[in-house]
Amino acid sequence: MKNDNQDGIDRRLLIVSNRLPISVQKRKGKLYFESSAGGLATGLASFYKSHRSIWIGWPGIELERLTHEERESTEATLSDESCHSVFLSQHDIDGFYHGFCNRTIWPLFHYFPTYAAYNKDTWRTYQSVNETFCNTVVKLASDDDIIWIHDYQLMLLPGLLRQELPTATIGYFLHIPFPSYEIYRLIPWRKEIIEGLLGADLLGFHTYDYVRHFMNTVRLLFNYETTQGQIDTRDRIVSVDTFPMGIDYKRFSDAISDPSVQTEIAKYRQDLGEGKIILSVDRLDYTKGIPQRLEAFGAFLDRHQEYSEKLTFILVVVPSRTKVRHYEMLKARIDELVGEINGRYGTISWMPIRYLYRFLTFPSLVALYHLSDVALITPLRDGMNLIAKEYVASKTDKKGVLILSDTAGAAKELGQAIITNVNNQEEIIHALETALTLPCKEQIESIQIMQTRLERYDVARWAKDFVDSLLNMKKLQKDMEVRALNRDIRERLLTDFQQGDRRLIILDYDGTLIPFSDRPQDAKPTAPVLDVLRKLANDNKTELVLISGRDRYTLDTWFKGINMALVAEHGAWIRDVGQEWQVVHTMTSEWKPEVYDIMELWTDKTPGSSVEEKEFSLVWHYRRADNNLGEIRARGLANDLYGLTSSLNLQLLRGNKVLEVRNTGIDKGQATMRWLSGREWDFILAIGDDLTDEDTFKVLPPSAWSIKVGFSASAAKWNLLSPNEVVVLLHDLTVQSKPITAKTSLYTLPLSP
Repeated sequence: MKNDNQDGIDRRLLIVSNRLPISVQKRKGKLYFESSAGGLATGLASFYKSHRSIWIGWPGIELERLTHEERESTEATLSDESCHSVFLSQHDIDGFYHGFCNRTIWPLFHYFPTYAAYNKDTWRTYQSVNETFCNTVVKLASDDDIIWIHDYQLMLLPGLLRQELPTATIGYFLHIPFPSYEIYRLIPWRKEIIEGLLGADLLGFHTYDYVRHFMNTVRLLFNYETTQGQIDTRDRIVSVDTFPMGIDYKRFSDAISDPSVQTEIAKYRQDLGEGKIILSVDRLDYTKGIPQRLEAFGAFLDRHQEYSEKLTFILVVVPSRTKVRHYEMLKARIDELVGEINGRYGTISWMPIRYLYRFLTFPSLVALYHLSDVALITPLRDGMNLIAKEYVASKTDKKGVLILSDTAGAAKELGQAIITNVNNQEEIIHALETALTLPCKEQIESIQIMQTRLERYDVARWAKDFVDSLLNMKKLQKDMEVRALNRDIRERLLTDFQQGDRRLIILDYDGTLIPFSDRPQDAKPTAPVLDVLRKLANDNKTELVLISGRDRYTLDTWFKGINMALVAEHGAWIRDVGQEWQVVHTMTSEWKPEVYDIMELWTDKTPGSSVEEKEFSLVWHYRRADNNLGEIRARGLANDLYGLTSSLNLQLLRGNKVLEVRNTGIDKGQATMRWLSGREWDFILAIGDDLTDEDTFKVLPPSAWSIKVGFSASAAKWNLLSPNEVVVLLHDLTVQSKPITAKTSLYTLPLSP
């Protein structure tokens, strides 16, 4: 990508979502273009028009319903609005949106697993539609574009785009909750979805809880390292962060002075009188907690008859997915509760609930926001809930009370609201009691604090923060790429190697020549690894040294017949070519029973962990343990061992999913010095992947080549992405003629036995 230091506002923004902010309707053979409903379309509509943007999405009408001329007309009209259509067939919509999105992802991500269906056909359609979006974006995208993908309908798109546009700047934002791993793991295609999401450079969520759930899922499914909001996918770094979505604050706060809004306010006030007003606005959805809200209101009236004819509950429900069985059942239940409460408590002149089952125009909605004394917003689960923010922004007189359930994403931001448990009827009743009697001074103070935040962190600020963070992530990736062993540097290394008559190559094993395995004994060298080591070891100009944390018996078994030096247990044992194993220093093992007992104690309470005993060290492995539990237990074990190891002159070493205790003074750097001291080399190359290899890198002369596998901080000069690339590089070293090109060698060498 070019111009990464350029301000994101100056670069074209491709916003990609399931729906365009403009919907196309066809009635009696004529096309109508209307604003789309929904939080994303409403929230971003003003932002994208104020920047150099193209919005890519489905226009809301099935492809079959348009003639060729109507399709061209639609494209032209939408193009004038900086929109580009992705046309989908009825089959696509049924399988993709009504199927996988609404019958699998939506219920599961909102913690309704019993509502979720797992259908291979709808999954295939979901894949196909994401590929259709990918093809459209690829045709439109240029090098400097920022691609910002939105929501659960397009979770595969970042990965698909990464394959087609490897250097693209790709951001992704999820507008619904991301569930805990225990819920997410129910999806049969759980890995494919996460792989798709990890194609983005930056992943955004509304709250930290969703970030935490996502990071935990990535760790458990892929065992990737995650630190401080970053995921090391072993070929690139992905950032994950919290961006609570804002609203177009001024649109709502300024709307109160609009004549059309004033007209609506007057009409509502004349109709409702001067009594108190409680407002509830939701789309028809089982995640919104509408039945619980109505039941609590009925119980409130039963307890507080003094509010008879002095209080009106305005229940606005916007129709949605009316043909889905769960939504039909929900609609019937809401109708039943409204009728029951109005029948029980209503009078000839007063109905406690005014039930509006329809979409409200903007002036009508803002008028209700402004008039209502209380907004009762208690979803069972919600990504953010912008209704709560719109209500607060519309209170220009600063009077009003917001009641939120703690499962609404907005509850994390709007702490001045009254926070309740949606399933605790007593809490909701108490919240209503408090809200209806709260002194004006306290109302004003609370509303003002929330308004200050919402005005400062509006939708434009939200979008800018996301884009800025995305560009910062790309800059970090580029900084890392500077250390990557690219084609030019690789050719220099190969040239240096070929010109040298006295060459030294020092290699780590686990994580360097072979990927880590859940069971250490399963990480045996593959045929390509053995082949390349044998060729290097047989080169009379090259001395090959393998320095590993493995025990000497394992190394002897795995590398028998290869003419290279071996170092076991990080330097405790050394075997030169043609020689026997030698102990480097005088070491003791009397300490092992006491340390073993402590490790075994922690093993008992950490399923999946184990203790490995070597001759002069003990290793506690937790790669097979639950990721979170393993890290917690490792810290606990380390705390238990610190005092003991210092008093016994032992080292406590943290490695990749291991804790090792060994004699002090033994490390890979000391072992490396055996080959560096008093000897001259024309070429030195050292490759390793973890903290133990840093000791080797630090003792190398300035002219040496040092390579870290992975992109974490290191004393090594260069980086390779994976053991696969290491083996390919070593293979290239064995070719004495012109080096084979990356095109024919990189990623193509088979690693299976």
